[in-house]
Formats: sequence, structure tokens, C-alpha cells
Amino acid sequence: MAIHIRHADEAVLEAHEINVTPFIDVMLVLLVIFMVAAPLTTVNVPVDLPSSTETPAPRPDEPVFLTVKADHTLALGEDAVSSDQLVDALGKASKGNKEERIFLRADKTVDYGMLMDVMGQLRKAGYLKVALVTLQGQEAGEGP
Repeated sequence: MAIHIRHADEAVLEAHEINVTPFIDVMLVLLVIFMVAAPLTTVNVPVDLPSSTETPAPRPDEPVFLTVKADHTLALGEDAVSSDQLVDALGKASKGNKEERIFLRADKTVDYGMLMDVMGQLRKAGYLKVALVTLQGQEAGEGP
């Protein structure tokens, strides 16, 4: 076994290396955390919509149409209804059947928040089958 004794005239060699292994470990842990957390941050609103490329689903004999007009007033069928009376009016229109599909129509100028408020009222009332109504056979941006 040999021992090396440094003499005064020898220069000290400095190591110019950085150990990057801890940095890589931290980055991998953060990657896994974001991969797990990202899908949890999305919001899912379950809406039963027919695909626009398919033929439309057959309409029931007496469909229940709820319309959100441009001035944010509601109409159930042809009758105007206030937000407070919506649950009672839906009960009468659907004959108490919460499984009946509600066809929701909205003017193009209605903002997203108002539409989501109406959908929230439908959900709170127990009507989970909601179909959004669009004009069939027209491209986006075309008017009648």
C-alpha cells in the first residue's frame, strides 16, 4: 500500500464537474406528478350528444325543448318561463319523467356561462339526459 504525499510545488487540481443525477431525479419526479395531476384538472360535463357526422337520432313524439334566447330569457316549448319556475315547468312538460331527454337550444350570442348555468339547473333538477340542438346540414359559420 503506497501513500502519496503532496509536495509544496505541486498544484492542486480542481474538479470542474457538477453531479447532475439529483437534478435528473427531481425532474423525473416532477414529470410523474404532472402526468398524474393533469387529467384530474379537466372538467367533464356528461352530455348525451349525437355525432354531427351521423344521421340524427329519431325525435320522440313530444320532445321537450328548452330555449335560451339572445336576451337570456328561457322558453320551454313555446311558453316563456323564468329561471325560478324552470324546475316546476320541466316537471309538467316531462310528466315527472326525469329520464326524458331535454333538447337544449341556445342563440349563437348566448355566452358560455349562461348556457352552463342552465345546464346546472337541469342537472340539479335531476334531468341528466340533455341534447344540444344545432342546425343540421350547415357548416359552422353559415347562417340561414
